[in-house]
Formats: sequence, C-alpha cells, structure tokens
Amino acid sequence: MTNDSESQLPADAAEEAADDSAAVEAVPRARLPELLHAAVAAVGGVERPGQVRMAEAVADAVDHGEHLLVQAGTGTGKSLAYLVPALAHGDRVVVATATLALQRQLVERDLPRTVEALHPVLRRRPLFAMLKGRSNYLCLHRANEGTPSDEGEGLFDPVEAMGGPAGKLGQEVLRLREWADETETGDRDDMTPGVSDKAWAQLSVTSKECLGATRCAYGQECFAEKARERAKLADVVVTNHAMLAIDAIEGAPVLPEHGLLIVDEAHELVNRVTGAATAELTVGAVNRAVKRAARLANEKAVDALQAAAENYHGLMETAQPGRVEELPEYLAYAVTAIRDASRQVITSLGETRDKALSDEDAVRKQAMASAETLHETAERLLADSEYDVVWIERSDRFGMGAASLRVAPLSVSGLLREGLYKERSVVLTSATLKLGGDFNGVAASVGLPSEARLPDVREPGDNPETGAGFGDEPVPHWRGIDVGSPFKYPKQGILYVARHLADPGRDPERPDMLDELAELIGAAGGRTLGLFSSMRGAQTAAEAMRERLDNRILLQGEDTLGELIREFASDATTCLFGTLSLWQGVDVPGSACQLVVMDRIPFPRPDDPLMSARQKDVEQRGGNGFMAVAATHAALLMAQGAGRLVRAADDRGVVAVLDPRVETKRYGGFFRSSMPEFWYTTDRNQVRRSLAAIDASAAPVRPVVRRG
Repeated sequence: MTNDSESQLPADAAEEAADDSAAVEAVPRARLPELLHAAVAAVGGVERPGQVRMAEAVADAVDHGEHLLVQAGTGTGKSLAYLVPALAHGDRVVVATATLALQRQLVERDLPRTVEALHPVLRRRPLFAMLKGRSNYLCLHRANEGTPSDEGEGLFDPVEAMGGPAGKLGQEVLRLREWADETETGDRDDMTPGVSDKAWAQLSVTSKECLGATRCAYGQECFAEKARERAKLADVVVTNHAMLAIDAIEGAPVLPEHGLLIVDEAHELVNRVTGAATAELTVGAVNRAVKRAARLANEKAVDALQAAAENYHGLMETAQPGRVEELPEYLAYAVTAIRDASRQVITSLGETRDKALSDEDAVRKQAMASAETLHETAERLLADSEYDVVWIERSDRFGMGAASLRVAPLSVSGLLREGLYKERSVVLTSATLKLGGDFNGVAASVGLPSEARLPDVREPGDNPETGAGFGDEPVPHWRGIDVGSPFKYPKQGILYVARHLADPGRDPERPDMLDELAELIGAAGGRTLGLFSSMRGAQTAAEAMRERLDNRILLQGEDTLGELIREFASDATTCLFGTLSLWQGVDVPGSACQLVVMDRIPFPRPDDPLMSARQKDVEQRGGNGFMAVAATHAALLMAQGAGRLVRAADDRGVVAVLDPRVETKRYGGFFRSSMPEFWYTTDRNQVRRSLAAIDASAAPVRPVVRRG
C-alpha cells in the first residue's frame, strides 16, 4: 500500500470506477446479507447480529429517505455495517468522523478490503478519497517561495525565522521542505514523525490565505486542490466533523454532492460544530492584522487599526472573565473601532491589487484574510444576536495576559436541522447515543425533534411524507435503534459507586476519595485508568498515589498522549491519570486496563459561559436546564469513560465512580442507565475481592523499561 491516504486505487481501477459511476444501479436488498458476509470475511472479522441489524436499518433509511440514529456498542463492526449498504445503494456517500484514527482505519483498511470483496457483486470498484480542510495540506507556494512576514517585510525564509538550520524549528521546516518533494498527499497526518504546530503554520495556509489555483504558480501541483479533485470523483468521501460543519452551516459548499451522509462518532458532533461556529477577537489577532497590512494598505487605514488595537489591548488587560449579556458601551466602542478600521484596510488592500509586486500576492492574501476575519468577528459581536453567546475569556485563567472576546452559537440544533437533513439521508452512529436510556436528548441536540420520531421498527407500508408537520419546514423524520454490543457486559464488568464517600466539593484534595483510590489500585495490582474532571484533580491524585504506592503513575501532560498510552498498555502495574481526552480517546484491550476510575460526575463548570447560557435558555422555555445541559454533558462523558473498560470479548474489570451522588441523588439513575449494563454494586468489599481475583487470573503483560 502506498502512503497516499487520499486514494489507494491503481489508475486502471480508478478509470473503471469512473466509467461505471455514470450509471450505477443499486444492488437488490436481498443480496445485502451476502455483501455484508463477504466484507466481514475480507477484513478478517466475525459477523455480529447487531452488525446485520444495523446494515438492514441503514439500507431502509436510504431506501425511504429517512434519517437514522444507531447506537452500536464497541465490537459491533459498525463501519462495515454502514459502508456495505451505502456502496450497494450506489449513491455517493460522505462519511464524517471525529478522530484521525477512524479516518485512517476507513481509508487504509476497511474501504480497500470492502471494495475488493464487493466487486464480484457490484461489478465495479467504487473510488474513495479523504478530504480535510486546506490548512491540513502543505502549501507548495510557501515551501518554495517563502512565508509572508508579520513585520511588513514581504516574503521571508521560514528556516531563518525559526532560528536557522541549527535550531529545532528551523530543522523541522527543512524536513517539511524535503518531505514536500517526497509526499504524494501533502497531508500533515501522513508525515512521520510529525512537526510542531508552529513549524507547520509556516508552510500551510487557510482557505482565506490561499492564492487560488488560477493565480498560484503551483496551482496545478497543489495538494489541497488534488484532494478536492479526488473527492469530486469518489463514491465515498471520508472527512471530519469540522469540514461537515463548514459545508452545512456556513453556506460554503466544500463537499461534493451526495445522497447519503454517515456521521460516525456522532456523540462528538455538537461539540465539533460548536467549535467550528465559534469566533474569537484576540489582542494578538488585531496586532497581527496591523503588521500584515502595514506594507500594502494605505497609512490612514493602518493607523486607524493600530489605534483600535491599542485601545482594545488596554481594555482587555483588566477585563474580568465571564459571560457578557450585552457589550458595555466602552467595549462596544472598542469593537466598533476594530470593525470600521478593518473595513478600511480591506478596501485599501483591494485598491492596491493592480500595483502588486511579484512577491506580494501572498502577502496581500494573508493581510486580507486577517482583516476580513477581524471584520466578521467584530460584526458578529456587535450584532447582539439572541442566538449567540458572548463572553470574556483568558487563555491562562491564572495569568495576567490580556483577555479576549469569544462568541458561539447558543444552540447548533437549528443550524444542523437546516443544513444537514435536506435532500439526503443522514445516519448518525456511535457507541453512546442513548442517554438515560433514550435517544431523544441527543437527537434534539443534533436537530432531530422528538415529534418527528418514527417507530423503531418499520411496519409494512410505513412511509411518511417528508414535508408534513413541522411549521413551514420539512420534518426530518428519524428512527432510533440500539443494536447492542457483542460483549456480555453483566458478566465482564462491574459498575461500582462508592456510596460511603462524602459528596465532592470544589477542593480536589478529598482525603476519603484518595484513600479509596489507593485501595482500589492496590487490589487491582495497578492496571488503572484514572479519569478526572479537572487537570488539578488528576495532578493531586497522581502526587498522592506516587507517595503511597509503588506502582508507576503516568500523568497526562508529562509526555505525548500516544507515548503515555503505549507505556500504560505495555506495563500491567502502571496507572494512567488524565482528563478529557482520556475519557474518550483510550483503546487498551486486555489485562493492562482492568480498573477505570472516575473521580466525580464531570458536570461542566458552573462558570462555563456557554453551558450556563444554554442551561438558562432551556429553563426559560419551560424545560429542565440542569438535566438537558449539565447532566446530559456529564452522562455522555461517563458513558464514554465507562466504555474504556471492555474493548474485547475476554476483557474483565471494574468501573469505579468515586462520587456517591450517582447512587444517592435523584438524577443518579440517569447516569447509571447511560452507561453499559455492567453488574451494579455499592459494596466496597465485594469490589476489592473481585479486583483481586481478576488481577490473579490476568495474563501477564511484559513491562516496558522505565526511562530516567
């Protein structure tokens, strides 16, 4: 296999697929089991009842123009369960995922083998391609011609700017230039080992900074443009949630037309779309815009932006973090000055376009991009929309640096309803979509109203009309199914809630919790993944356990996440403690992870501006804001965290929640029913005996050699 992650098909196969794509007929539904069996065999898997049920449900949704939520537990084989019916139907399909790991699995393993396995029945080899945002691809213009200077000096050599060829960053840029001559994709994720964000930024561009294929001397060789062209020809396009958000909510089509959208890891969709729709006005961004405009814009415009930047900087140095219900007059004045001055810069840069020198197209594009971003963000902040939330934030909450203004959508459900579900079927799937035992909460957050839900099982003649019943907008009719998991959760895992502990307060130093944690780790013989609701809590626990136990305690942030997970997986006595990325990003099957500990319910911070605004909005509309926002957020994380325990059919262990509220509060049942159906107990002695028995029977794991 080549290193081209965009398409693994040889030229003759590509031509064959392209010839067939003009008249693709759907394969009869009766042959779906045959196709699924062939695909599963091709990847060396085992067909699961849940996988078969999911494939049939996806085929039904596509056939009837409906939308589908599918909860498919770990080990179901959901990738093939949606790829096979999608390829059999014949429409172009876009698959949007949240993680690089799944994108690579699809493009490098599942799709190549599935395409070959289905070829005898399909009588064609569908093309597939990966498509990401432009900044993920190396820019040949910057690699060969230089990088626009933020000091108004035109283009400069990034190697010298990064400390010269002897400096670490300079060496990274040199390695990037060498790689540019070798890579077929220019995709950052194909470079091993990788480089720092700072080095990559020197040789990449955003969509606004790009010169465009017609104006750029390297337009015909451009990696990003080639990726787009491959996507236009592909039958399956694999992308990420951020690209999907841009395509769906910004009115800027970046994905080719398609009849089916698969959203995998759909539990992440709301957060990723919110992130894509969030804008920030920082002091640094305003100052960069001034420097970038200095050479090409007229002096009056640059002076106005400089004055606006200085005024904004002074105000934000003393600004206090928190939500801003309405911009105070002094702050509104400062943002207005930035908006008006950036508009002057944009006009001035446009007027000087015809006077460009040979190296100034790139400089102008970068300056224009900075000014346009400032203008758009300032306009949005001043609009005072009821659909946006504005707040002041400091990147270092305990530092003395200047703060920034941020603006995010109050809700993305309306944006998604408008942008995702028209003229195509959408399948959203994840191992965690039912919270509190029901789909409605997650469905509402992604724009699927409960009143448009159809029965889980299709009845003969059940084919509702798409355009009825939701005001003037078509109803996005949807079904929700849980196809279960091949794992026997009640026999493989225990859910233990430490009811005897005191309710957690704000102080992470909970002596009784730390005592409990030490005893559990001792009973398990290490093998512990500690999931904490804050970095401070993880650090406090790591320090305490290092003093009390002989086990090695790895802490997130002390090495790269990949290296920490590798060491954790290879040493049975080791424990790994961390925060958010560990709740969802660890896949360690086997005896290295037999105890998953959650220190407390991971409610959002009470002072989180966006979450508190969303909670208040639900309450003003007569709903339960705590359950709809805070509890749902926490339940999703806890379900994902609990899912770290059982990753294979022979895994066994305990999920220990060191927060008694999961047992003692009325909302505790919501959290318990959101997690896998483990055997449940509050008996601390029973759990210790079980952990000791599991530890004694665990297969040995070869330890790694410790460094230092």
